[in-house]
Amino acid sequence: MSEFKFEIIEHFAQLNTSAKGWSKELTRVSWNERDPKYDIREWSPDYTKMGKGVTFTTEELRILRDALNQMDL
Repeated sequence: MSEFKFEIIEHFAQLNTSAKGWSKELTRVSWNERDPKYDIREWSPDYTKMGKGVTFTTEELRILRDALNQMDL
């Protein structure tokens, strides 16, 4: 199996932290040395392991932002 590479370029927000120390975060991540994308997922305390998440291009994140701004929370 080929090696999986990632680099967290920028941290924007920590959304929560579990009792085991994993934190759900909004970050910008480069996957396998590709252009960075915005990403929401859980990370282990030392950032060596990750949970399933979702990635967004800049345009997708803008659409999500606009949708969230229209919601009555």
